[in-house]
Amino acid sequence: MNVDCIKAIAAPSVHWFPKAESHSLVQTPPLPQCEVCVIVPVRNESERLQSTLTALANQSDLAGLSLDPKRYEIILLANNCEDDSAAIAHRFAQQHPHLALHVVEETLSAANAHIGWVRKLLMDEAYNRLISIGCSRGIIASTDGDTRVAPNWIAATLQEIDCGADAVGGRIVTDRRDRAALTPYTRACHLREVGYRFLVAELEAHLDPDALDVHSRHFQHYGASLAVTAEMYGRAGGIPPVRTSEDVALYQALMRIDASFRHSPLVRATTSARQVGRAQHGLADQLSQWTAMEHEKQSFLVESAAAITTRLHAQRELRSLWQHRKNGYEPTLKDVAMPADRLGITKDWVRDQLVQAQFFGELFEQVEQRQEQEGIWQQRWFPSKIEQAIDDLRLLLEPVRQQRRKVKQTSMA
Repeated sequence: MNVDCIKAIAAPSVHWFPKAESHSLVQTPPLPQCEVCVIVPVRNESERLQSTLTALANQSDLAGLSLDPKRYEIILLANNCEDDSAAIAHRFAQQHPHLALHVVEETLSAANAHIGWVRKLLMDEAYNRLISIGCSRGIIASTDGDTRVAPNWIAATLQEIDCGADAVGGRIVTDRRDRAALTPYTRACHLREVGYRFLVAELEAHLDPDALDVHSRHFQHYGASLAVTAEMYGRAGGIPPVRTSEDVALYQALMRIDASFRHSPLVRATTSARQVGRAQHGLADQLSQWTAMEHEKQSFLVESAAAITTRLHAQRELRSLWQHRKNGYEPTLKDVAMPADRLGITKDWVRDQLVQAQFFGELFEQVEQRQEQEGIWQQRWFPSKIEQAIDDLRLLLEPVRQQRRKVKQTSMA
């Protein structure tokens, strides 16, 4: 392990949770050397699946040497396919006998034929397989049938876990040819949103820093490149039962129990930028919404820089109070007055939640839910046009960047 890595704290106990189904998807047991179980949900991906599997088959270590295929396995679930996706996967498995590629075909009921259930099936299966060989720190790594992971995707994920992360979100970029096919307005919206979210992540790293998820972080934690240790997946209770945005729901479940999450720029994947997707509320839907906004001449509105800054200040103040509370200090109403005022909720309620919360993530989730219920935050902060928000965030971050450049120059002198 790299000596510069952040040391992992003592591992939490594994919490078993019910299997999503009474039978296993894969009957062949995992190899005892298996450290990573890659899951790939597939539905009508015949155009892109070959590239997805080729990328997974040609994995290398961080030095560029071939990664031992015994260190990982792949479980591909082709559900309700109306094309030859399953046949492509079976043929690929036959052509690559060294690769532990398990192809499963399922025709799910209408109630379960959605990405939330399918990814849950797969990740639950990966969890049980890793636990069955005593590999609680083994990694469940998710990608998609329209995604090409980088050659060192698995190795970079392993390194982040070795450095103390319980879960890793990879940097996901869209396919260049797909982007070129978008309308200029839709493409501009996509690029602006990426820039905006990067700026928000940079501001958060400055105002409420995380020793593991440092400044070089990005903002993504999505199914096309998302990894979590088996023990932390079990502790979080697995993927919540939702139809869509199951990747975000899993991230929220991990944050709720203060899992160490790394938004790693080293873990990379390229996904499609098609506008007809396989799941609701995914990237394809967002691209389609931007196209509709162009036709209706609607502005692209986001949370303002001022609102983000206020929330992050309050988040850091509450985190500090929560840590003091864990060390035995009882917060007073005076202690919570400032963050409560910033957030627009009563200090009595904030103090009560602060005293009761076992995890900080649990506490702040309750805070955000209370804000949503009372509507005070929305009344106080109006949305901003994304162009203005980007300008404001850049202005806020410029002194921080200048200081960072000075420190770097001093260290190099």
